[in-house]
Amino acid sequence: MQHDKPYFFVGIGGSGMMPLAMILAGQGATVAGSDRSLDAGRLPAKFDDLERRGIALFAQDGSGITSPDQILVASAAIEASVPDMVRAAALGNERMTRAELNAALFNAAPQSIGVAGTSGKSTVTGMIGWILHACGRDPTVMNGAVMKNFASPDAPFASALVGAGEAYVSEVDESDGSIALYRPRVAVLNNVSLDHMPMAQLIALFGAFIAKAGTAVVNLDNGEGAALAMTLPADRLTSFAIERDADLVARNLEQQPFGAAFDLHAGGAAPVRVTLQVPGRHNISNALAALGAVQAAGVPLDAAVRAIAGFTGLKRRFELVGEAGGVAVIDDFGHNPDKIAATLDTLHAFPGRLLLLFQPHGYGPLKVMRGELVAMFASKLGADDLLVLPDPVYQGGTVTREVTSADIVADVAATGRRALHIPDREAAAAHLAAQARAGDRIVIMGARDDTLSLLAQDMIDQMSG
Repeated sequence: MQHDKPYFFVGIGGSGMMPLAMILAGQGATVAGSDRSLDAGRLPAKFDDLERRGIALFAQDGSGITSPDQILVASAAIEASVPDMVRAAALGNERMTRAELNAALFNAAPQSIGVAGTSGKSTVTGMIGWILHACGRDPTVMNGAVMKNFASPDAPFASALVGAGEAYVSEVDESDGSIALYRPRVAVLNNVSLDHMPMAQLIALFGAFIAKAGTAVVNLDNGEGAALAMTLPADRLTSFAIERDADLVARNLEQQPFGAAFDLHAGGAAPVRVTLQVPGRHNISNALAALGAVQAAGVPLDAAVRAIAGFTGLKRRFELVGEAGGVAVIDDFGHNPDKIAATLDTLHAFPGRLLLLFQPHGYGPLKVMRGELVAMFASKLGADDLLVLPDPVYQGGTVTREVTSADIVADVAATGRRALHIPDREAAAAHLAAQARAGDRIVIMGARDDTLSLLAQDMIDQMSG
């Protein structure tokens, strides 16, 4: 893409906005932005990282919108009353949503690889990006999470990678329907389960996405995914599964506390042992998805298997932050029933009580997922485990509070599991830290709030003191 006009990002610190700003700046575009977290003094290191990349930052007061030539990039969540939006409307600036901009970059790439599904998108995107990078393909990667392989003291928030190769790898979000904008050469469908919208809508969106692809890589272990796979011609489908028939199959699984291994069966070839530095059955499935995608992109499978062993994971995806007094503290992005269940299953494969702090990522999602969340906690929590919910994350704007954390806790407690509502997040964390004893695992869970990582570190400091 030619970047002959400057870009201004409203909400530039968001998990979907920041990597896009990094990619544009890395491609030589003029980029500036604002963020309410910057104005509030939250997470200064994130904004320091953006400034080091040559991105100018402004208060969210309209002062950064200085010319009608600037392209305004804003997510749908940004209210029209925000001063930047008011100023841009007055000047008549062109406006793009985050998804429109990402889709334009994606569709312009010679080799577009899109990763869709309710869970695992960021991890599979990171795996594909790392394999392509390690195999010399120099990809551009747009991720919603920080990729540890590419993070460094100079680039601590490496949720994007800017390369000169043909591949543009991106996770593709279905929550607002914008998945319809993308034209993938290779499409990955990890799974389909309830999250942001009714199941029928999800199935239609995902089905249309994989139908456009030259090759679709689809998970047959997921019922809805398997049904969608049947709609594709065989020459455009690469299927994967754990211990059942598919093009790529994982067998002889070995679970480790912070890793995994399995035998990869691909076609009629002899099985190959795959080792991972990320744990859990769900990450074995993610690895199959990534291996299928890079194979479709022309990477030999043996090279891909060697490369994926070096993938070190993502920040806030089952990340061991540290230990204190025999208590491990894990930071995790889990926020919908499937993601949380995968984390709990991974942890319950090994001994130790679980103390969970789950901060819901909004009142709307809590309303949509109430029944599924409660059922998941009822079935996945152990008898000795403790679940604590503070109030949902709230970062301004208008919101309807029909279902609250207190409602979820009441429902979970009614099933006989141990659950508490402690509205203040710091108080909730302090309660768990006070309860913890050697052998316990504390898990901080939630999305759309990078300060949860700081909370996890604070808990270690509390317990170490």
